[in-house]
Amino acid sequence: MAGMRDLTEGKEGKLILSFALPMLYGNIFQQMYNIVDSIVIGKYLGNEALAAVGASFPLIFTLISLIIGIATGATIIIAQYYGAKDLLNVRRAIDTLYIFLFFASIVLTLIGVISSRAIFRLIDLPEEVIPQASLYFNLYATGFVFFFGFQGTTAILRGLGDSRTPLYFLVISTLVNIVLDIVFVVVFGWGIEGVAIATIIAQAGAFISIIVYLHRTNDMLIFKPLSMKFDREIFRRSMQIGLPTGFQQTFVAVGMLALYKVVNMFGTSVIAAYAIAMRIDSFAALPAMNFAAALSSFVGQNIGANKHERVRSGLHATLRMTTYISLGVTVVAWLFPTSIMSMFTNDPEVVEAGKDYLYIVSVFYIVFSTMFVYNGVLRGAGDTLIPMFVTLFSLWVVRIPISWFLAQKMGPEGIWWGIPIAWALGALFSFLYFRTGKWKTKIVINRRKQS
Repeated sequence: MAGMRDLTEGKEGKLILSFALPMLYGNIFQQMYNIVDSIVIGKYLGNEALAAVGASFPLIFTLISLIIGIATGATIIIAQYYGAKDLLNVRRAIDTLYIFLFFASIVLTLIGVISSRAIFRLIDLPEEVIPQASLYFNLYATGFVFFFGFQGTTAILRGLGDSRTPLYFLVISTLVNIVLDIVFVVVFGWGIEGVAIATIIAQAGAFISIIVYLHRTNDMLIFKPLSMKFDREIFRRSMQIGLPTGFQQTFVAVGMLALYKVVNMFGTSVIAAYAIAMRIDSFAALPAMNFAAALSSFVGQNIGANKHERVRSGLHATLRMTTYISLGVTVVAWLFPTSIMSMFTNDPEVVEAGKDYLYIVSVFYIVFSTMFVYNGVLRGAGDTLIPMFVTLFSLWVVRIPISWFLAQKMGPEGIWWGIPIAWALGALFSFLYFRTGKWKTKIVINRRKQS
């Protein structure tokens, strides 16, 4: 079938690279939107608006993380069934995922809109920033149904070995989002609500257009909401794999909110600098995250096909590629920190605080990428519980307490140092668990029950 790819045959590194690159390109475009978004907000709406949008993202991430984790579980199941050539259960898994995501999006929109203002107050966001943060978030949340629809479709295609199709629609969506951002904010003068509306329109367009395209080109992926069937057993297995990842990401997101509570002690300029730094970090993390996602699909298909010997070769190839990329990103961040920060703001205090962040954190991007790659193997095998515990330990036992303690002694730089310390411990624990080999026993599909 067009676009789908069998990852159980061929050179491991070449397969992973060719599978990861479309995802990476798509996410680079998406992060370019985020960067343009921040530039427009910082240059035209000011530090308070920049701080408001920056504070909204941990809340958005908190709400969507559990659901995206379950979708990740469905991706792994789809990959393993597809690797085992069990197309009937592939279709059942696809239907089940779509049904779940639809109802989850409705529930999360209601929860977010009702609780956003209270959460912003809970993390001590400055009072002057809260009205804009609430306005932006509440508008953004109304588009969750389109966001989850597109993310679910992307997860399905990745499980089937197709990372190219989502790329095309993501690129178009990103370009539309950038244009609408500029039109709504710069030309129409709509303010922060214009940024949220532009995002909703772009996400809706991406989901609707990819569904129409797949409906016309792929019989397996025809979208028929009224004839979809919910498979409880497949959902149970998706939950079994996805909940640990979802809980992990949720607690990471809550940890980001907790870190904002520490950052908020130092005022709007540091909050704005941190918001910019988070955008830069997101961009720098893309290679690791996308290569790890590609590796997960690769591992899932090869375990489904009972080709365990290919997993280690795929891991080593992925580590080499992400290491080279991470080193390159670190060099750029170290050589041009002022230029990078000045893209977003003209405020010298914000630029200076952001420079300090980049000097400290960017050196450890290679550690972050190593952690993600090892976790990619574990997730692809269906062993998601251990990465969850490792992440929770490194975040809640290490990063947040150390950031808070060092902030009392060193100011904002103490917060920045807590980040790489947590990455280092997370990478170490993931590596040690991988070496035990216990993840090899975690295959999810039961070949005796495929029907």
